[in-house]
Amino acid sequence: MPRRRQSVHLGSGSDGTEDSDSSAEREQTNSSESDGNMPKRTRLTRASLRLSQSSQDTPDVKRVGDHDESPPLTPTGNAPSSESELDISSPNASHDESVAKDPALRDSDKDLSHRPKRRRCHETYNFNMKCPTPGCNSLGHLTGKHERHFAVSGCPLYHNLSADDCKVKATTREKHEEESKVQEESNRHATRHQMPTSKQTRYKEQVTEMRKGRNSGLPKEQKEKYMEHRQSHGNTREPLLENITSEYDLELFRKAQARASEDLKTPQEKLRIQGQITEGSNMIKTILFGRYELDTWYHSPYPEEYARLGRLYVCEFCLKYMKSQTILRRHMAKCVWKHPPGDEVYRKGAISVFEVDGKKNKIYCQNLCLLAKLFLDHKTLYYDVEPFLFYVMTEADNTGCHLVGYFSKEKNSFLNYNVSCILTMPQYMRQGFGKMLIDFSYLLSKVEEKVGSPERPLSDLGLISYRSYWKEVLLRYMYNFQGKEISIKEISQETAVNPVDIVSTLQSLQMLKYWKGKHLVLKRQDLIDEWKAKETKRGSNNKTIDPSSLKWTPPKGT
Repeated sequence: MPRRRQSVHLGSGSDGTEDSDSSAEREQTNSSESDGNMPKRTRLTRASLRLSQSSQDTPDVKRVGDHDESPPLTPTGNAPSSESELDISSPNASHDESVAKDPALRDSDKDLSHRPKRRRCHETYNFNMKCPTPGCNSLGHLTGKHERHFAVSGCPLYHNLSADDCKVKATTREKHEEESKVQEESNRHATRHQMPTSKQTRYKEQVTEMRKGRNSGLPKEQKEKYMEHRQSHGNTREPLLENITSEYDLELFRKAQARASEDLKTPQEKLRIQGQITEGSNMIKTILFGRYELDTWYHSPYPEEYARLGRLYVCEFCLKYMKSQTILRRHMAKCVWKHPPGDEVYRKGAISVFEVDGKKNKIYCQNLCLLAKLFLDHKTLYYDVEPFLFYVMTEADNTGCHLVGYFSKEKNSFLNYNVSCILTMPQYMRQGFGKMLIDFSYLLSKVEEKVGSPERPLSDLGLISYRSYWKEVLLRYMYNFQGKEISIKEISQETAVNPVDIVSTLQSLQMLKYWKGKHLVLKRQDLIDEWKAKETKRGSNNKTIDPSSLKWTPPKGT
């Protein structure tokens, strides 16, 4: 009697519709039960075993398509991609028997050779959050300001100190800093070329006296002590530094170490020290995104059942997040998305920009915000996406349009903010895409005939990118300017940059002077020549936005 046809429900996404077979995998070790062409040890899911059995029992019965809910069709109406398009990184993973017997699918597997291997981006952080120094209990900090540390740079034991010693040194440094501030306040209104005071002269003599014996050799006993310390601890401890130089220079070195340990803390360590991340808290450490494995920088409020896994699998086209690679593989086999939803408003070469309405594509925009929070510190908006428009930049190849970065802007901004949040994905950083996103936001402001500015506060990387962009815009304007008098208002109208941002950039470039009751803009030819030389060196391959490739009209209302 023929076996009844079985329907297979595949895939799961961020909507929580997970198949019961997605988390269970078993090893098939008996080679007599598998096909001769398959290896002896093959990892098969229950769904694939049912498919193989049904194909052997009823070869004339066609396979039933899955009835699970699939993502919406893209504007181009692309058909669902086959499972042969997947990037299978595990050598043990294989298709089921029914797929292997299909010659069309078997031939399509050859097309995977052109796909690049999955790459890992960014250095891995110490997510165990314990000091790696042997014998250290992570208590105290080299700066003396914190109760715990999680890196060698802040470990008192590594620097041959105790937590109490660090606190005493921190108190002494604070007293010296307060005395220096008081001295600066008293000397603020003094003449510029005043003679050194008697106190300063005595201090200079004391420093000179302390430094007299710093070049003298060490006694034999101290040398043996230092060698014994080096042999017993190796590279796990800092070498003993006492009596190698003067106490004054050693104290300066300790002060520099403490300041460096404060600056070198990773984002996760800062959150741990501040108490925002506890020992058992959930934090996603890595995400699998397309052919990249990315280390995260900050905490993102994904649902607890996903965050506690530590590793997330994200579809690079629809941005749905999943729990395992098996679920991701099944999802990719039926995901029809090859580019972001919305309207394509810009295309030049492989670079495209899509305008996505947060009201029409709410789930996609929420997933985009959750993904961006993994790499942004100041982002606080995750779910209220309806008042915003998202401009998503992609790079296209034969597999689809891959996410490069995005920026969001309010539909109706009373302060004329042209950017609310901006992000370049880590695998595309330091390649010019950040400036392209900024330039595109100002291009939209020009079309709207408005003067724009990014919403504050900016992240550290965002501030660096914007300052670099404003500098380049001003120097280009100065280079092309042929008149004798220049005004900040004219620069603002032509470049769509806010006058406040122009003034701050001119001040940082030392191109704004106050003379005889007027503010003057100086044309520094050395900076212009330096910018022109860099522009020439970049050549025609420089990533820029072409205004003629924009096909966009300002949206009316909300």
